[in-house]
Amino acid sequence: MKWMRNVVRALMAWMLMATLQVQAAPQGDYVLGVGDIIKVSVYQNQDLTLETRISESGVISYPLLGTVKLGGLSVADAEKKIAAGLRDGNFLKQPQVSILVTLVKGNQVSVLGAVNRPSRYPLDTTNTRLSEALAYAGGIMIGSGSDTVIVTGTRNGQPFRREIDFPLVFAATNPAEDILLQNGDTVYVDRVPQIYIYGEVQRPGPIRLERDMTVMQALAAASGLTLRGTEKGIKVNRRQPDGSMKVIQPGMNDTLQKDDVVYVKESLF
Repeated sequence: MKWMRNVVRALMAWMLMATLQVQAAPQGDYVLGVGDIIKVSVYQNQDLTLETRISESGVISYPLLGTVKLGGLSVADAEKKIAAGLRDGNFLKQPQVSILVTLVKGNQVSVLGAVNRPSRYPLDTTNTRLSEALAYAGGIMIGSGSDTVIVTGTRNGQPFRREIDFPLVFAATNPAEDILLQNGDTVYVDRVPQIYIYGEVQRPGPIRLERDMTVMQALAAASGLTLRGTEKGIKVNRRQPDGSMKVIQPGMNDTLQKDDVVYVKESLF
């Protein structure tokens, strides 16, 4: 459909932008985490250059200073901390420290489900948004992925879960849906919702459930009734929250729900 093609084009654009951002994004706001590999340099002091890994306890061992805790600090704050240590220890008068994150391991998000490249991806900055993470993963699988994206994680020490209607991310009226991700978040794209139609229709079987799809639209998606089929007495088997099945007789303009099973019976005349 047209709106889906627009989403795909937008995601392709994001993929290009994301690739450029990975190469050129400023690292000053990135929060250092366990496993990150960093290179510490001090201007005009080559002997203080060190490439190291942040340990499980969030520390590194740095020349002259010994153990320095950097985990949980932004790159800018880590630079200031090492510079202050060198200055306060009277090792250098005005140290100019720079830190380069050469390998991101500590801050990652998982992108799973119906995406083209499910995996774990680094949060290169603290401003990584949902659309960028999906772009890293190659976008939602066309024809297989749902419009609803689920983000889970923690916020302020509490469990966090949010369902996002992804096409709204690109709507000018609702940009807030493109939420900022945090370390440890999981982005999950479910399979496309379906209904099942059988009986006297031309093409029985599973059908993609479109937004606000009515019974009439479902019949049209199944190529209509057979010569023996009738619109009267159509039944829908619908699963209830407790797991039980309920049989209803909907009107032609009633909307269907995920996993509904629609039965079209044979006309008696």
